Amino acid sequence: MSASPPPLSSSESVTVESVQRLAQRRQALLGELGKAVVGQQEVMDNVLLTIFCGGHGLIEGVPGLAKTLLIRSLGRVLDLQFGRIQFTPDLMPSDITGTDVLEEDPETGRRRQLFLPGPVFANLILADEINRTPPKTQAAMLQVMQEREVTIGNKTYPLPHPFHVFATQNPIEQEGTYVLPEAQADRFMFHIRTAYPTRAEEEQVVRSTTGTSVPDLRPVMTTAEILEAQTLVRAMPVSDEVIRYAVRLVSATRPEEPGAPAYVKEFIRWGASPRASQFLVLGAKARAAVTGKLCADYEGVRSVARQVLRHRVLGNFNARAQKVQVSDLIERLIRDVPTDGKS
Repeated sequence: MSASPPPLSSSESVTVESVQRLAQRRQALLGELGKAVVGQQEVMDNVLLTIFCGGHGLIEGVPGLAKTLLIRSLGRVLDLQFGRIQFTPDLMPSDITGTDVLEEDPETGRRRQLFLPGPVFANLILADEINRTPPKTQAAMLQVMQEREVTIGNKTYPLPHPFHVFATQNPIEQEGTYVLPEAQADRFMFHIRTAYPTRAEEEQVVRSTTGTSVPDLRPVMTTAEILEAQTLVRAMPVSDEVIRYAVRLVSATRPEEPGAPAYVKEFIRWGASPRASQFLVLGAKARAAVTGKLCADYEGVRSVARQVLRHRVLGNFNARAQKVQVSDLIERLIRDVPTDGKS
């Protein structure tokens, strides 16, 4: 139930210089990613926040909005080992995690068991169209994402660090897809939505992709610097008042809570788990760090609330019948839940 941090070795302290350095690296990363991806500034920003928090992201959008291109480019500018898994209906768990095989020594004739690691053994994983594979295979990602390790038989193999999973799903196709189980959706820190480009951005996309030029992306951060950034984010100060606000906001999504708004009791079936409170605070810390602030604040919590809550709050039958969108309810909660605890 906890947002387990990756094991980090750096002891980066929170100073004006360290925060400014991270802010500068973020701008450099956005600049490099902008060479390959046109527009989608908010999406790129949320993806980088996910990396700096040490989390995983679920990216949703119609085909052709550069979701795969963005994550592949991210691996290049962060100089991370990139692995892509195409989720299909016939994909098996062992196709993701790896499997044990028997190998025979041609000289002695003896057999030994050998582990062949799957594509998940990389720093940055793109789980492409994750909702196209059955729940049994989707469940193979649970231990991978939460524990950052793989168990095959009676042996457990650690995954490399840093380790991040970005999964994509298509919101418009239902045939041949499987709903992502709530337990696995909760493992994703952010639910990031991509939008259509503006007309000017689309013209730029067409111009740049129908010619002969290929963007030359250069690495901006090393593995050690990424781990330092993740340590810095976790070390960012946060007041008890901001933590209480994050917890109040999450508690307000639960219809069984005595103080939940009437519209929550009427339209929400399940509210967000405590992991949402953790990710709200962690996201606020990261937002503060990348914008040059020395502590997390209320605005940081609000800035990440939509992407933290939208896949953790489930509407009920009344919401579907009356066509009430969960995203609209979240917007109301962000407006209605006070920062001072007074209604």
